[in-house]
Amino acid sequence: MISQQIVEEVLQEAKRKGATAADLVLIENELVTAQVRLRETETLRSAKEVRLGLRLFFDKRSATSSTSDLSKESLARLVEDTAVLAKAIAHDECSGLPPAEECAKSIPDLHLYDPDGEALTVKDQIDRARAAEDAALSYDSRITNSEGAEFASNLYRIIYGSSQGFLGEYRGSTFSLAVTPIASSEDGMQRDHWYSRARHLGAMEPPEAIGKRAAERALRRLGARKIKTQEVPVIFDPDTAANLMRIFCSALFGPALYRGASFLIDRLGDKIAAESISIYDDGTLPGHLGSKPFDGEGLPTCRNAIVENGVLRSYLLDSYSARKLGMKPTGSAARGAGDSPTPWPTNFYLQSGSYEPAEIIRSVDAGLYVTELIGFGVNLVTGDYSQGAVGFWIEKGELTYPVEEITIAGNLKEMLLGIEMVGNDLTFRSSVVAPTLKIRRMTVAGH
Repeated sequence: MISQQIVEEVLQEAKRKGATAADLVLIENELVTAQVRLRETETLRSAKEVRLGLRLFFDKRSATSSTSDLSKESLARLVEDTAVLAKAIAHDECSGLPPAEECAKSIPDLHLYDPDGEALTVKDQIDRARAAEDAALSYDSRITNSEGAEFASNLYRIIYGSSQGFLGEYRGSTFSLAVTPIASSEDGMQRDHWYSRARHLGAMEPPEAIGKRAAERALRRLGARKIKTQEVPVIFDPDTAANLMRIFCSALFGPALYRGASFLIDRLGDKIAAESISIYDDGTLPGHLGSKPFDGEGLPTCRNAIVENGVLRSYLLDSYSARKLGMKPTGSAARGAGDSPTPWPTNFYLQSGSYEPAEIIRSVDAGLYVTELIGFGVNLVTGDYSQGAVGFWIEKGELTYPVEEITIAGNLKEMLLGIEMVGNDLTFRSSVVAPTLKIRRMTVAGH
């Protein structure tokens, strides 16, 4: 069992070696995955891992290193080696820890850990995966194959401490279940999937419901057609709208901004999206997948208003990128054991709108409803956007037939301003989410 005492001892050793500042993160993971395919257990993985990541500063020089060996000899060697590295690194005026007064003063209980996960056996996990796949395979005779189902659980503990006097820890858990069935007809085969992910077992969808939804999604893709290239309204379902939010999020990160690699440089206070668009990043939501009481530098997480009524209000910054940009950090630092902190979203979401998804579909005379995006064709410098897509053709306000082998293209700047309708179907199935979205016009390239 890892303890705060290890953190304190390493920080003391760093001070003895002459470090002007130091911080470290101690991560303990217990990850179990169970995969079944065609009702047979295919893979079982169980891994327990402990890693310690240390960052040392010698004035404005710093280095980061990590180890999984927590013996006293190994930790002393880690401090020694990291000190040598740090002294050899070039001076960087923006290097350093956040001020002590900015660190979290308390550690709220955000209900991130489910103790029921400790009693979850491998058999339980296999049974849940098998039940989900069985529900998919039994749903319709046209479900003829499966890429399998997987149940995964992760129980973890994070301790962070710094020479600024901050020392805190929290526990977390995540559980996920996904299934990918294959449907067949005279026209060929189609696959699709569905999943549920939550911090608490009780918040997950039942395995049978996941399997049934996955089967329905695969079946509705049978008989997919190609369409001609044209400019039409495009509706993104919640999963593909979330994909758009992930791309948008990447343009908000400090490193992209100070390296000149984002179309959002110097846009704070500008209208960048339709007035109906408000986007938030909130690490304080109890029980949510992206929540945490403090970030990777000991700063408290908070609710950051990113876009309000179409106006860009904030970026996502760690301490280093904030200094580079002459701004303040946003409590957005994330950190793996072997890495320096970098900005990352917590619970990043586009606020729900007032339209029923069916109402949004009815508003389109001819257009595309997107259910899957393929590849990554985005230039964050210019905003140019192009991705392969799968979905359904809309005629006179109704989904008429599935379409495939198409590409949708536009520019993120125009796409954000061109959002005409926002759905009321926001659900937090991951840490970056969005409801159904309708964009006024995009190029749909077919044949």
